[in-house]
Amino acid sequence: MALPDYRIESFTHAGITHEVFHRGSGPAVLVAPEIPGVTPRVVEFADRLVDLGMAVAIPSMFGTPGADSTRPRALGVLARACINREFHAFALDDSSPATDWLRALARELHHIHGGPGIGFVGMCFTGGFGLAMMLEDAVIAPVLSQPSQPLPIGGTRKASVGLDEAQLEAVAARAANGCPVLGLRFTSDPAVPEERFDTLRAALGDNFLYEEIKSPDTSVEPTIEKMAHSVLTEHLAPDDRPDHPTQVALKRTLDFLCERLLA
Repeated sequence: MALPDYRIESFTHAGITHEVFHRGSGPAVLVAPEIPGVTPRVVEFADRLVDLGMAVAIPSMFGTPGADSTRPRALGVLARACINREFHAFALDDSSPATDWLRALARELHHIHGGPGIGFVGMCFTGGFGLAMMLEDAVIAPVLSQPSQPLPIGGTRKASVGLDEAQLEAVAARAANGCPVLGLRFTSDPAVPEERFDTLRAALGDNFLYEEIKSPDTSVEPTIEKMAHSVLTEHLAPDDRPDHPTQVALKRTLDFLCERLLA
């Protein structure tokens, strides 16, 4: 087993089946991993949630669970994911079978674990799914960490959040009724252009909470490189640097989930 502290269960919906790694008890957080998959750093983030009194579920939707994140592995997984009909990586609306599957999993997790609802943390390729997850009422704490879908090729996709106009209006209504959204990004990350967060600010107003981390930044230690991307995992500073901007973003994420799910 790649993750010895986790139990594995398969979940099937609409003909799609993926393994899901489960650990902990309490209100659930669905952690959708970044490219290239369920890496050790993704698991480290999930373990933090367990330590705070939450259950976590990590679906393995691509890649090899437990394998380290390397550039060649990430590029290979990304190439396969982009042509996978499950993800619709270039779509400008929520037409992806993957988000429908994730919403079904969210309903199941809420049924099993109870609580006021569940949290959702999407990262990178799954980051933008957090908005589509708000079309499921069980999701009450959506986090969009470096949301890179739809892939920002061309001006329209740079500003797109992967929802059509009606869907975005529905999400804005949920946010206005007490379901805020938290977004995280590095400022120079080409995969998550500023235009995308501009769209979220315009649509959600004060209900869009965000941490935009300056990059590059040589004034902090460790320094933040220009191509920094993974806020909560690969580019997270060590825990002994609590004032580091990435640690500030991590704390805000953990506080957001605790306030929404454990209060």
